Amino acid sequence: MDKIVYRAVIKFFVKEGLTPKEIHSKFIKVYVDSSPLFSTIKKWAAEFKRGCTSLEDDPCEGPPKSATTPEIIEQVCNMVLDDWWMKVHEIAETIRISKERLGYILHEGLDMKRLCARWVPHLLTADQKRTCMKISEQYLEHFNKNKTDFVHRFITMDETWIHHYTLESKQQSKQWTEASCSAPKKTRSVPSAGKAMASVFWDAEGIFLLVILKRVKQ
Repeated sequence: MDKIVYRAVIKFFVKEGLTPKEIHSKFIKVYVDSSPLFSTIKKWAAEFKRGCTSLEDDPCEGPPKSATTPEIIEQVCNMVLDDWWMKVHEIAETIRISKERLGYILHEGLDMKRLCARWVPHLLTADQKRTCMKISEQYLEHFNKNKTDFVHRFITMDETWIHHYTLESKQQSKQWTEASCSAPKKTRSVPSAGKAMASVFWDAEGIFLLVILKRVKQ
């Protein structure tokens, strides 16, 4: 139901002398789930009783121009680029503007958003990625030439560290990035006493062997 329409209906019922509860009951009886909330009806009923005649929302002025000058936007941009993990209240306190104004600058002015970093076992260099691709192509070529040798299984194996606890929460790993970018990646660079090496073996049907290697104390 269009908001202008239900505001017009509320205005009519207020003129008829109905209370917000009575108006809400009538809406529920006719529109059921699409009925406006009682709090909304109560708000607009009060507005019309005070003499309001417009059915439109008050124009939004937006943040003051003094808070969105090119100099302040550039200052916010430099602070975020220097420290991707900086929190909103820290930036706002440093520049001495409100968090609402800062949010407008970050989301509208700089087109940025804050995302949680996605954990990966390790980050590969460009050369390592090329090497992995070449090896995969060699395996695929060998498989296509000798399909009869791989009728039963074509096994792959890899190793990874398994941590006993999360070293950093999602909230702690959040950082600012451009709105068009995907979630950043980061490795577990902090050493942990609670971890073990896992050897994983799998084929086309899924994982069939997982070996946890005990850590040997020296």
